[in-house]
Amino acid sequence: MSLFELQIEARAGDGTQRTSDGMTLAARATNFETAHGTVQTPLFMPVGTHATVKGITPEVLSEIGAQIVLANTYHLYMRPGTEVLVEAGGVHKFMNYHGPMLTDSGGFQLFSLEHMMKPGDDGVSFQARDYDGSKHHWTPEDNMRIQEEIGADIVMQLDQCVGYPAKREDVEASTKLSWEWGERCLQSHAREDQALFGIVQGGMHLDLRLESVRQLLAAEERNVSAGGRRFDGFGIGGYSVGEPHETMFETLPAVCAAMPEDRPRYLMGVGNPTTLVRAVAAGVDMFDCVLPTRTGRMGTAFSSEGRMNLANAKYTHDHGPLDPQCECSVCRNYSRSYLRHLVKQGEMLGGMLLSQHNLFYLLDLMRRARAAILDGTFASFYEDWMSSPAANDY
Repeated sequence: MSLFELQIEARAGDGTQRTSDGMTLAARATNFETAHGTVQTPLFMPVGTHATVKGITPEVLSEIGAQIVLANTYHLYMRPGTEVLVEAGGVHKFMNYHGPMLTDSGGFQLFSLEHMMKPGDDGVSFQARDYDGSKHHWTPEDNMRIQEEIGADIVMQLDQCVGYPAKREDVEASTKLSWEWGERCLQSHAREDQALFGIVQGGMHLDLRLESVRQLLAAEERNVSAGGRRFDGFGIGGYSVGEPHETMFETLPAVCAAMPEDRPRYLMGVGNPTTLVRAVAAGVDMFDCVLPTRTGRMGTAFSSEGRMNLANAKYTHDHGPLDPQCECSVCRNYSRSYLRHLVKQGEMLGGMLLSQHNLFYLLDLMRRARAAILDGTFASFYEDWMSSPAANDY
């Protein structure tokens, strides 16, 4: 198998079958090779924005079965700076993590700077108010160079994301800018040991998302005709930006159906368990989100009983495991009572243990979804999940 060539091992449906709640059954189990190992999907990717997953060591990430860990281009560019990463031999050696890694382009972080950011045809100008207030300008070519220096196995094109709600004309403009920048990223990206993913935008408008897919594929066709490469996969951006939870699923299945079958599909920034299960059913392969570690630090845990708030007084005398159905080391070794004590005392160990559990929970959920796809029982897996207390997770 050549580097980044997607292998589809099994499908749970042909895109015409539907679940009882109307979700298209298009789940699939795939694998592809990276410079740091083979990746099996569907999968969840822990987010290590600053070259660290908050409260979790690289050794623990390996122990709980993380396949890909994210880092963020904007934040690493600002601190410690790419020159430090180049000196260290790349982000893997810098953080002592030896599995596959992905860097987001930083486009979403620039969007979050709001009035300190100004996109244009050439690129984006921004002021790093969350650091030293310095002013910068990135072109898509700059962004590719920075991500090549960081050295992750998968890199994302520079794109522009708008929030929700937004005027249609604003979404149209950002979507067009994103596919134009995607073509320039494709033309300028040079590292053969890195996969480059394009990003589908379009807000909540299905026609704009389908046009985004068409334009990205047209861009890669032009690039291949000129002797260049194609996109190795595609991100689906611009969801989970303030819209009602169900709104994404009005368009996501059709977007997945329009995307190439021979490349990974990565739904960006989505991380609650039920959304992952539903999106896998729609044909998504990869996910990331800060939710499991952020909510863990807030004293909240995913569980087979639904989302749990460990600050709740009802856990004071509960000496049972956090989740009796979970096999992670936190659930095997620590009681609800003790975890509540840590949370109420504000002890950092509480957030660390709950973060570890939440990450394991999502990683294991995707492992179980994959196993169900492979053995032909995903429809039952889906229905069982949706009718279980665990689905009450937000």
